[in-house]
Amino acid sequence: MGKKSIGILGATGSIGKQALEVIEEFPDRFSVEFLTAKSSVQLLVEQAKKFSPKYIVVSEEEQLDVLTAAIGDTDIKIMAGEAALCEVASLESVDLLLSAIVGFAGLKPTLAALEKGIDVALANKETLVVAGAMVMDVAKEHGAKIIPVDSEHSAIFQCLQGEAPDTVEKIILTASGGPFLDKKPNFLKNVKKDHALQHPNWDMGAKITIDSATLMNKGLEVIEARWLFGLDPEQIDVIVHPQSIIHSMVQFSDGSIKSQMGLPDMKLPIQYALGYPNRITNNFKRLDFKEYRKLKFKEPDIKTFRNLALALKALEDGGNSACVMNAANAEAVYAFLENKIGFLEMTEIIENTMEEIPFVEDASLDAFVESDREARKCALRLIKEKR
Repeated sequence: MGKKSIGILGATGSIGKQALEVIEEFPDRFSVEFLTAKSSVQLLVEQAKKFSPKYIVVSEEEQLDVLTAAIGDTDIKIMAGEAALCEVASLESVDLLLSAIVGFAGLKPTLAALEKGIDVALANKETLVVAGAMVMDVAKEHGAKIIPVDSEHSAIFQCLQGEAPDTVEKIILTASGGPFLDKKPNFLKNVKKDHALQHPNWDMGAKITIDSATLMNKGLEVIEARWLFGLDPEQIDVIVHPQSIIHSMVQFSDGSIKSQMGLPDMKLPIQYALGYPNRITNNFKRLDFKEYRKLKFKEPDIKTFRNLALALKALEDGGNSACVMNAANAEAVYAFLENKIGFLEMTEIIENTMEEIPFVEDASLDAFVESDREARKCALRLIKEKR
């Protein structure tokens, strides 16, 4: 396998940092073409000095002078802003783009890469949640591959290798249930962010950890899977599996089921995506079945954790519904993390925003951008009214 040139959108986040750890382990296989961050200048500078990318980008333009001063006299080109993200994402020198930006901000640069025929390792699930049909059409048109990084979608992707698409009966996405598995509304109305951030199995960023606690993360993954694997919504099931050993499954037309299993460690799907189509030998801890003698499964409680139900409705409605839901969820999560609203109020904010924002059936990229803006504005108003 030749050495791959990797560009990382969101290098200072949880996925970006773990990806760089993988790259550091295999310097003969990977090099870093560019790194980007939203505003974490100090960490971005440390990463740049260690991995010597050709470009570094900070998306908040007001941080450009700070970044320039911090990086010192080097050959690294320093850039800022959304246009700069799209510019580096579409560099011909990039063999693989790791899209690990959190939220809607990942859509445009990911599309820019796909339009140039650059393969994308996708950790930014919102890209497909917001504009799945558009993104998959662009990838197909330009011959670019989308390799999922989420553990669940990576599991499905791996299970499908060598299988004919028309033999897939359904896929089964597993969910840990988060820190509040089996809890009821009377308990949830009083939980604080410190408790919600204590995921039992995975080490993730704050946003995705809260999404996991509300089951919104699983809802987003259902929508993502619908587009990524070209399935009908009724072909996607969700099952709660608290141990997070089975990362997801595929059921085929003959009744056979394939699963991908392993210890809950995000570096495994990250490494798989970076190395695809080759598997890379590593020294990660191995799964010992003697330590997991019982694997449990149960239906998700969508009456208590209604975010999953809202996501399924957004998928059914189509158009800009998932875009609106995603934007409202982002603002609700940030408000919860700032102690502005309660845990259950996040769902209320999302549901009310989805009811208020006009439905757009055939949304263009500009329509998605406008829907995102209007939904965030609406959600922020509703959050303010809660205080």
